Amino acid sequence: MKETFFGRCVFIGWYCERGSCKFCYRSTTSHKKKHAAESKRSMASMISDAIIGKNLGWKFEYLTGGYANRSIGDIVEIAKNISKVYKKKIWVNLGVLDEDAMDKLSPYVEGICASIETVEEKLHDELCPDKKIEPYSRMLKLARKKGFKTSITIVIGLGEKKEDIKLLFDFIDKHKIDRITFYALKPVKGTAFEDVKSPSCDYYSWWIKETREKFPDLEIVAGLTPKKIDYVNPVLEAGADTLTKFPAIRLFGSEKAKSVEKQAMEAGRKFVGSLTKLPSVDWDKEVDKLDVDNELKEKIKVKLRQSIDKMSS
Repeated sequence: MKETFFGRCVFIGWYCERGSCKFCYRSTTSHKKKHAAESKRSMASMISDAIIGKNLGWKFEYLTGGYANRSIGDIVEIAKNISKVYKKKIWVNLGVLDEDAMDKLSPYVEGICASIETVEEKLHDELCPDKKIEPYSRMLKLARKKGFKTSITIVIGLGEKKEDIKLLFDFIDKHKIDRITFYALKPVKGTAFEDVKSPSCDYYSWWIKETREKFPDLEIVAGLTPKKIDYVNPVLEAGADTLTKFPAIRLFGSEKAKSVEKQAMEAGRKFVGSLTKLPSVDWDKEVDKLDVDNELKEKIKVKLRQSIDKMSS
């Protein structure tokens, strides 16, 4: 039986220097007021997320956050610690990285992702005026040259047309992409897409199905939202390998989490890990295994207890 994973991102912060993509919650006035430039997650909180994900059998999708939220020194330290938790190299999706950043990250990072959103250039420039495709394209080519795996994210429902899938296929071929993450547009209040409907399940699944048929060996990740749990079965049948963008800690053990696992089974998949059952783990011992200083360990334990208590309630 083919396996399906739940992929979880770890966010380094909520602020975005660009904050101008017209569909993104980070472009809204309310978000910018709530999450200023200094809004950064603590190291303990990020490591806590990683420990939970590893022990629940969740696949690490990538380290991500708002564009240019941290210095490269900070990012390297975060990547180093997260890779210690998973005992392997991780992926990052943190804007356009230059050669120096790649060299510094290489001991801890195996893959680099570019948030392309849409490959139809005119539409992209309209929706993401401060995040051009070409710098990402150069980054992906350089990353491939330096031995990293590469990935892109694509949002369905932004105004693209079915015939644009040829542009996507050309982009994947040109950049020798290893992984693609599809997201279905989630209308966000305060954005230009506030009153735009999310794409239908059939339309969203069509992009995944066509991509799977064209690229049998490509890793395909499909994003969900709590309001679109019924997407699970169709996107898996279309060819997705991994599910992501489900609030796994906040909705752990909920009926929606149970539905995700059930639909995966109905699609003929073995769901790896769990969104509904906590393993019997000595969480303090998991922290004590880490090669970090004792002060940080104590902070991680506090964050872990808070999350586990939330998941247990």
